[in-house]
Amino acid sequence: MGTRHNIGFRIVEAFARRHGIALDENRFSGTFGRGELESGPVACLKPETFMNASGQSVAQALEAFPAIDAARDLIVVYDDLDLPVGRLRLRPGGRAGGHRGVGSIVDSLQAPDFPRLRFGVGRPGEGGEAVVDYVLAPFSPSEEALLDVRVAAAVDALDLFFERGIGIAMDQFNSQSGQVLSD
Repeated sequence: MGTRHNIGFRIVEAFARRHGIALDENRFSGTFGRGELESGPVACLKPETFMNASGQSVAQALEAFPAIDAARDLIVVYDDLDLPVGRLRLRPGGRAGGHRGVGSIVDSLQAPDFPRLRFGVGRPGEGGEAVVDYVLAPFSPSEEALLDVRVAAAVDALDLFFERGIGIAMDQFNSQSGQVLSD
């Protein structure tokens, strides 16, 4: 079972598996792999820095591939406390919204304009669990049962992003309430 904070990695790994991309290179302070989609070449990166230094890894990769336009070609996948578990939300850019990893990427790129896919992990319940403990905890068994379907939907959203762009992906996936849990 995975923890809430690494759901982005889980989605990237599922995307890589679907497209036969081996995440087997240690580059850019992370785990990296390249492949081909019908729409063209694609690369996946899982930063191995501390989460709040993810921007260093992303900036290194973008520096190595100067033809990549972050505002058009990059998509960052991450967990979001403000969305119910399993809810997807795509955005073309914006502020970090308190997410330190995204904040690091914004700071490193010196621009907030890059697409992102937020995956809801929910907030701790009324029991007073600290946010940091909640995010580092595994998903509950009922949440875990839902994740295969919702991670597959996130990969579908990434596929559509690479095929047709952020606008079309937003139209299709942001309007879907999807199957979410409310424990």
